[in-house]
Amino acid sequence: MTTWRSLAVLIVIGVIAVAGFGVRVMVAQSSAEQSRNSPSASADVLSKDIYPDSRNRLPLVKREDLDEKRKKAYDAAFAKRNSIAGLQGEVGIRLHSGTEDVRFASPLGRRLTELAIIVGAREAEQNFEWTLHVEEALRQGLEMSIIDIVRYKKPVTGLGDKEAAIITVGRDMAQKHSVTPETFAHALKALGKSNLVDVVITMATRANETPLIWVDQHLPLNWKEMAPMPITVIPSPPDIFPDSRSRLRQLPGQRPGTPGRTLSPYGMGPGQIQLHSGGGKFLEANLGRRLMELAILVTARELDQQVVWTLHELEALKQGLEPAIIDVVRYRKPLTGLGEREAAIVQAGRELIGKHNVSPETYAHAVKLFGERDALDLATLMGEYAETCGILTVLNQQLPVGQKPLLPIR
Repeated sequence: MTTWRSLAVLIVIGVIAVAGFGVRVMVAQSSAEQSRNSPSASADVLSKDIYPDSRNRLPLVKREDLDEKRKKAYDAAFAKRNSIAGLQGEVGIRLHSGTEDVRFASPLGRRLTELAIIVGAREAEQNFEWTLHVEEALRQGLEMSIIDIVRYKKPVTGLGDKEAAIITVGRDMAQKHSVTPETFAHALKALGKSNLVDVVITMATRANETPLIWVDQHLPLNWKEMAPMPITVIPSPPDIFPDSRSRLRQLPGQRPGTPGRTLSPYGMGPGQIQLHSGGGKFLEANLGRRLMELAILVTARELDQQVVWTLHELEALKQGLEPAIIDVVRYRKPLTGLGEREAAIVQAGRELIGKHNVSPETYAHAVKLFGERDALDLATLMGEYAETCGILTVLNQQLPVGQKPLLPIR
């Protein structure tokens, strides 16, 4: 649903990192050749399903196998480290996708990509996204019996291999923050490499539609019968505007929806939310990298994502975030003693990412401290890194050679 998720973003990912979105997790410390020759390489034991060149469950892509647009993304990532190390992680994984438009153009077909979307929406307990895409899934031929398996979280026994793989991987990513080698191998066999990456990207995006959660986007009242989770009927919560059905006042200027692509009613959903957003370009100037790195750490902690946590703990320290604050997040300690802005970010992240539900009090406090636009962009930043966490978790991305893990994971 969000246009900035396209693969074209990868071409400028290095610029984005410099501009204020932090060190992305695909950056490693050295090339594979250097790693093999390093003193610590002998202690770096990888599981059997991890490729040494990519340090995840898929090998690095070959440049000659890519189209011209993705060759540019490949070259940009390679140039960032002047080695294949720049291709380790999210960038390299995304280059395996079948298309940059994973929703509409994936070779997997619309029936199954809509299944991936509703799996992600269900795991995020996102009624608005769920309802829109259930209707679309039915139009694309997905059977109601399969929808109900997702809706009520029933076992996948008896489903086709592809359908079962999509649901199982999505559930494990969201609920367990871990996908076993056996589950991944089954999904890879059932879907194929490119289709599986398309599915993972789709589900990671939909499972972390943080702007919708942040503004508590409600359904139009006449859609409630589609929702699997409890819904709010009249009277609506006092912080919900009746026209936008969210915490944001409806603004003019929203672009008309594209037939066949835009599912949200006019004045609601992502198109309306974007009118209130700064697109992230003001966030560093207003909040600073120190607080942005704190938001990323909260996201990684709530999703038990070792690679994102470890690399961003190192970056957070460089940006001046105090070790005592990092330990509050690392060990999920009470917020007593934190500064007001730091405590607000940690609390917002714990609710937004950990619970998929932000209380009116938490929302109002964040808006008071940061302003509506920056609070929304902060929530969007968390969602972007939550998407990264999901992708790296399914592919079991490993840390750079020689880097000690810094996050205790149960």
